[in-house]
Amino acid sequence: MFTGLVESTGRFLGFAPGPEGSTLLRCAAPLYRETAVGDSVAHNGCCLTVARLEGETAEFHLLAETLRCTNLGDLRPGDRVNLERSLLPTTRLGGHFVTGHVDATGTVRKLEPRGGDRLLEVAAAPEILRHIVPKGCLAVDGVSLTVAEVGAEAFTLWLIPHTLEATNLGGRRAGDRVNLETDLLAKYAAKLLATGR
Repeated sequence: MFTGLVESTGRFLGFAPGPEGSTLLRCAAPLYRETAVGDSVAHNGCCLTVARLEGETAEFHLLAETLRCTNLGDLRPGDRVNLERSLLPTTRLGGHFVTGHVDATGTVRKLEPRGGDRLLEVAAAPEILRHIVPKGCLAVDGVSLTVAEVGAEAFTLWLIPHTLEATNLGGRRAGDRVNLETDLLAKYAAKLLATGR
């Protein structure tokens, strides 16, 4: 479980072949010095388990399903990756409950300056948009954000200067894919309504 408050960003180093045809994601960040093999670390909002550590470099096994459902396969060496370690019982919950299980990806339509802030518009599939409401919580690349508006094909968010500096969202461009995780309660509510209970 995570909060969606990004602790730091890491630098993507590349992919490597893993055992039995699997894929390893390699990333570097000082934060890894405070982790151990077996720990959970969210990468762009996707929960991954530390498989190997060497100083500030860590490796993580990726399932084919993870590559299919997230934007991790789009990474290029040197790309900035949002990182957050899993919650402790004593952690302050400043964001919202984020599981690290990415629902789907969305596509950035625009990231426009509006004064000192920026407006981010992201297109998403109807099955994702149905779980998003104005003023509701949403994790975009693992960042806990408040939804401003929801339309028929996209939603908009406001990004403050701190978010632009502390995460990879400030470097996003139109056409980029971002990982989306909608609110867990919305998903349960939608399932209950669909089954008529």
